[in-house]
Amino acid sequence: MNVWMLTATAASVSLIPCAWACLRGTPERRLVGLEMTGIIVTILLVLLTMARHRLPFIDMPLTLALLTFGAGLVFARFLEKHL
Repeated sequence: MNVWMLTATAASVSLIPCAWACLRGTPERRLVGLEMTGIIVTILLVLLTMARHRLPFIDMPLTLALLTFGAGLVFARFLEKHL
């Protein structure tokens, strides 16, 4: 186990509060939990790519970052109608 893998394991613990916010919060807090989960998962994918020395796979976290941003905007648009 190298430093990258150890850091990814430690960073994955930060998904627990995001899951709590997504499952139990108000709609505004759920949006924040969704956005924060996307950021953390992107960071985790970068760390795992570096841990396995597979630099061509760095495209996957970059794609996820763009798609997460778009998903947050769509969710905020639908949330606006219900408030």
